[in-house]
Amino acid sequence: MLDRIDPGHPAWPAVGEATSVLSGRPAAVLTGAGISTDSGIPDYRGPDSPPRTPMTYQQFVGDPDRRRHYWARNHVGWRHVHRTRPNPGHVAVSRLEEGGAAVGVITQNVDTLHDAAGSRNVIDLHGRYDRVICLSCRRVVPRDHVATRLTALNPDFADEVADAEIAPDADAVIEATAHFRVADCEVCGGILKPDIVYFGENVPKPRVEAAYALVDSAAALLVAGSSLTVMSGLRFVRHAHRTGRPVVIVNRGVTRGDDLATVKVDAGCSPVLTVFASVLIGSAVSR
Repeated sequence: MLDRIDPGHPAWPAVGEATSVLSGRPAAVLTGAGISTDSGIPDYRGPDSPPRTPMTYQQFVGDPDRRRHYWARNHVGWRHVHRTRPNPGHVAVSRLEEGGAAVGVITQNVDTLHDAAGSRNVIDLHGRYDRVICLSCRRVVPRDHVATRLTALNPDFADEVADAEIAPDADAVIEATAHFRVADCEVCGGILKPDIVYFGENVPKPRVEAAYALVDSAAALLVAGSSLTVMSGLRFVRHAHRTGRPVVIVNRGVTRGDDLATVKVDAGCSPVLTVFASVLIGSAVSR
């Protein structure tokens, strides 16, 4: 992690160029897992990330053993993510919005840290880890309520695997889960699923439309901490580029949208976004 960006850092010229591009252009901000790494939540595809194979929606729904395994891992991972706090990158995004340099946030993350940092206009593209939905009756309940039920059903389980590796979606990497007991819906007995979009599952159409509308309301698009590997985020970069809006990408390593970027800053999110907030607030003007 970079503690700061200064004139001696290789990314400094790109930071200055990006600041010039964004000056006077209130931006829609698209964030990915890379903005949350400084909060202790690992990303999927960063330069130092281990290979991961997330569970698909079809596996979760169709295989009770896989579903039990997922809930066991989630029960451990949720406790870690629940304790995380916003980092300077999240705070900078909130400052950009408050100061008029950003119109809102589209986040691919499910960790709710933008809300905790004070951002007001947030579209949780892939859902939120703090909610659980019944796939039968569609009732939504707080994740901490399900955590209480799972703890009662499995009183010592989380402590037994306290050193498990944590994954970005409030998951954890553990093996022995055959004895774990899963909680079903208290109303209809249906399958409970974290209210997040799994691989193989579509983002709800109204949410996608709201995200496009946010991009259209902005004068630029700022991408922070996303490799743009999956289409759910890349489509907004393509849309911004197609409609003539400059695109600034801040990410460690290559992204799938680099060829569409007006400026690419290859550096960590926290120090770069902090510079943006310091420089751009006050320079934002209406289109």
